[in-house]
Amino acid sequence: MTQTDRSDTDARIDVAVEIEYLEAQSEPESDNYAFAYRITVSNRGATTVQLLSRHWLIIDSNQRQREVSGVGVVGEQPYISPGASYTYTSGAVIDTPIGTMQGSYQLVDSDGESFDAEIKPFLLATPHQVN
Repeated sequence: MTQTDRSDTDARIDVAVEIEYLEAQSEPESDNYAFAYRITVSNRGATTVQLLSRHWLIIDSNQRQREVSGVGVVGEQPYISPGASYTYTSGAVIDTPIGTMQGSYQLVDSDGESFDAEIKPFLLATPHQVN
């Protein structure tokens, strides 16, 4: 199952998300549901930006919340030129068949202005959980 969500976060940044349930890596009998998410960050602005860090809020359907913050994404702090995009894939494991993720990226533009780009909530759901 793949879900795509597109968020216009800051006028300069567009974030597209694709989600896939990883059945082979999940263990429902142990309450472990694995998901991959592929994110494309597109620079719609006029200056180069650098993605410095990320902050995620992951919530399962039991309302258990986990926050994840860190430098860059997948070990990188990419520069994204005007009109260009950066894509990466990562993953999350939750305790229930349905959950959500949301968060933000912290960026800086080539003029030295720091800003956040919101990542709107997106659904993590195993197949046939949501119609």
